[in-house]
Amino acid sequence: MRIAHFLTAAALSVSLALPVQAEKLSLDVLSGYLNGLNSASGAFTQVNDDGTISTGRILIKRPGRVRFEYAPPDATLVVADGDTVGIIDAKSNEGPQGYPLHRTPLSIILARNVDLNRARMVTGHASDGTTTTVRAQDPENPEYGSIDLVFTGNPVQLRQWVINDGSGSRTTVILGDLEVGVQLSDDNFVIPGLEGARIDR
Repeated sequence: MRIAHFLTAAALSVSLALPVQAEKLSLDVLSGYLNGLNSASGAFTQVNDDGTISTGRILIKRPGRVRFEYAPPDATLVVADGDTVGIIDAKSNEGPQGYPLHRTPLSIILARNVDLNRARMVTGHASDGTTTTVRAQDPENPEYGSIDLVFTGNPVQLRQWVINDGSGSRTTVILGDLEVGVQLSDDNFVIPGLEGARIDR
């Protein structure tokens, strides 16, 4: 399975009570918001490149850790433990698959220190009057793909992201209302069967 089908991020409309013509949020403000997002949990909806839709629950514990629990009938689990992203598909006979976190665009927002002002990191920064969208990439490795982050303001919130992988596939994750500052056990971010996983370096 392609990692882009699981690690994702923005194009379904989200119904939000927002002011008309909200100002574009600055990169400093957005960096500060992400750096303050130490832990969070909530529901998500994922739109894959082929148009299929999945739902589930997301747990975030920065730096480096995220857990996607997909609702049935998907029965998939994706966990990043700070170094590796593990994909566990109960329907697959291949066993767990692993990928280095630093080679995925999601690592940008899971970094210990997010600095969207870093040279060549942000390749797009725009507002449609309701949301602010930032396209970011690894400045040293643009071939790893990019992530489009969509924020609303007042207060600042991350609403969705789109992972654009190196092959041109797009995966969108739309976030429900996140509960932030939650206590999350490190056990949530242990990758089951990692010792036997095939890890593409």
